[in-house]
Amino acid sequence: MTVPKLGDELQKPAAVTDDSDSAEKPNLKGDWLNFFLLLLLYTMQGIPLGIAAAMPIILQSNKNVSYKDQALFSLVAWPFSLKLIWAPLVDALYVQKMGRRKSWLVPVQYLMGACFIYMAGNIDEWLPETRKPEILKLVSVFFFAKILAATQDIAVDGWALTMLKKNNVGYASTCNSTGQVMGIMISSVFSVLLTSEDFSNKYLRTTPEVGGVFTMKCLFYVWGILFILITTLIAIFKKEKDNRLEDNHVKLNIVQNYSLLWDILKLPSIQLLAIALLTAKIGFAATDSVSILKLIDAGVPKDNIMVIHTTMFVVKIILPLVVAKYTSGPKPMNVYLTATPIRLLWNISFLAFIYYTPTLITMNGFVNIPIYYYALLVFILSIHDILANIMIVSTLAFFSRISDSRFGGTYMTLLNTLSNLGGAWSSSVAIGMIDFLTFKECSLDHKNSCSTPNLKNMCETNGGDCVVIVNGYYVETAVCTMVGIVWFFIFRIILKNIQTKGPSDWLVNIKKPTS
Repeated sequence: MTVPKLGDELQKPAAVTDDSDSAEKPNLKGDWLNFFLLLLLYTMQGIPLGIAAAMPIILQSNKNVSYKDQALFSLVAWPFSLKLIWAPLVDALYVQKMGRRKSWLVPVQYLMGACFIYMAGNIDEWLPETRKPEILKLVSVFFFAKILAATQDIAVDGWALTMLKKNNVGYASTCNSTGQVMGIMISSVFSVLLTSEDFSNKYLRTTPEVGGVFTMKCLFYVWGILFILITTLIAIFKKEKDNRLEDNHVKLNIVQNYSLLWDILKLPSIQLLAIALLTAKIGFAATDSVSILKLIDAGVPKDNIMVIHTTMFVVKIILPLVVAKYTSGPKPMNVYLTATPIRLLWNISFLAFIYYTPTLITMNGFVNIPIYYYALLVFILSIHDILANIMIVSTLAFFSRISDSRFGGTYMTLLNTLSNLGGAWSSSVAIGMIDFLTFKECSLDHKNSCSTPNLKNMCETNGGDCVVIVNGYYVETAVCTMVGIVWFFIFRIILKNIQTKGPSDWLVNIKKPTS
């Protein structure tokens, strides 16, 4: 936590020194409306995240899209890893009459609505069915949308620490995890399934028609209008508590906010935690980022994969509510460390499943997917998603516990940024390395490596096929799993020790702000 240095005296905030507050058990009585508002705000945040998450699945169905293109599109995840750059601005600049968090939340969500409407007018050109998509344009517009979502996240994370009562702050992670998943589920399912002609004709129509029930253009217009309407209601009816009335209120200017950020980073506890967060997701990078794309390559229809993902979303929504009582305690990282080795070993199930997928779904040269294959896929994805979400909720609960509400936007954003950056860089590298680690050769000429379009065309012109000799996915999964196991043995004791540290280990001394 962070505290100001007033003169030469170190004054601890009430959140740290008030034993009665810290000892009081969580109780949402009188806080339910705030709980559901946070849930709604995090759900809105999940809308652009879900569309961006669905895009790789949509792109992978286009034969003109390569793994290099997918690696380029993965850059849209980076704003959540870079938001630390402007988080102090969000914390320091605001209109007091409007509210510290609403000053950013309202305009950002209006911009998000406008962004969706702009996408609606151009998506048909950027995402054609018969030629290669405009990858750079898609990356640019989704990157901007993610910047807006990341800024909204800064504001909502900070608001959550003061909107909820002190004894209910642990529920902020529940709202975050559940709300984001709901938003991601709704937007990704709509983007893939309701725009699919095959799915619409098979499940939603009595007579076949051309195109899906909705078009991408129509969906973007709907999201844009909803964002504008909901934001208007929040701006009018939700009053933000005046932060100046808080006993521990300290107003910092921009320079002091960036100085605060640097002081937080200099804390020994934060430095150890940062190293752990930046490397924690290496072990799962290949499984999380590439597995679904490999299933589509093998012939599993993207519509069926999205249907299965929809059932997984139900688990993701309910799970944080179930594990909240475990992660809201004093040692949430114990839950994280229990799930880590199980999830690492579960990588092996993905590796084996994808290896045998071509054999299981192909009959007489045609794709014919049996029911037991989908049952097995649901089982593997269920265990994976349960473990992943347990780890996410545990981490968020720990972040909420050690953050100071007065500097919540900066402190929470720093921790979330480190966690997101650990996932973003490992994911981009994992997708980008697939082609590099994959080796092929022509079936008619072993000297032809099929490593360039010309060599591939030469092989096919002579009647041959480019055969995979070494599949980069298997190599990458094995390497990531081994690195993850080493990480676990190194950081297990470190994380256990970190979470037992007292409030003073998270406090920062700052100079008294000048008026």
